[in-house]
Amino acid sequence: MTTGWHRDLLIGFDLETTGTDPGTSRIVTAAVVEVRAGETVGLREWLADPGVPIPADATAVHGVTDARARAEGRPAAEVADEIADALAGHWRAGVPVAAYNAAFDLSLLAAELRRHALPSLRERLGGAAPGPVVDPLTIDRAVDKYRRGKRTLEAACAEYGVRLSAAHEAGADALAAVLVGCAIADRHPWIAALTPDDLHDHQVEWYAAWAADFESFRRRKGSSDATIDPAWPLRELPRAAALPRPRQGGGVPDGRPDATHAPRAR
Repeated sequence: MTTGWHRDLLIGFDLETTGTDPGTSRIVTAAVVEVRAGETVGLREWLADPGVPIPADATAVHGVTDARARAEGRPAAEVADEIADALAGHWRAGVPVAAYNAAFDLSLLAAELRRHALPSLRERLGGAAPGPVVDPLTIDRAVDKYRRGKRTLEAACAEYGVRLSAAHEAGADALAAVLVGCAIADRHPWIAALTPDDLHDHQVEWYAAWAADFESFRRRKGSSDATIDPAWPLRELPRAAALPRPRQGGGVPDGRPDATHAPRAR
């Protein structure tokens, strides 16, 4: 059996959200799962009241209605703060965090922290950049660049023989991200042989190369102004916007709905 970072403790992370734009979408559910040698040894889950209506298309993906989020969800600021503290604690201990399409989830979390005037991930890490991060999507694109077909989490699970018990349920997706990362390392021993920090650095380069290639493809297909952010694992956030006004009667702020949080592999 291959030895390496994937046989030690790993943290899976996933968000289900109101939309696909990490700068404006909000957290609906979240999970941080602790996995060792393929077995779950710890799990934390959150349901947030995102402060804006949850679009019906998003509910169709992750199953959380606006009414349920208002009635059962915790304040978005508390949820974002606790998630960030959990991730920062693992990083301070040197434990890698696995997230499928990490640039989406981590950038959205960063936007939520800024939206609620909470300490950033970097601030929680004493000025250090968040990491190490394991993004199975980015790794898979690099090690099997020319494989045809989709690169969604579901497709990756099928490719690498990982059981996905409930797609778009945060706990299941977080666990699947870890298991797909481990399966890639088993299939490609040179990935397993890297240190988590070296793997993180490689992914920065791989993601930037993929972004450049995809941007070029989009432009060749007619989208002359297509721009793909090459930053990984955190994208550059747009300028901060003011929080929307509360709904009448207090409680949840009102706002315009975003598009659905579709499968996050682009």
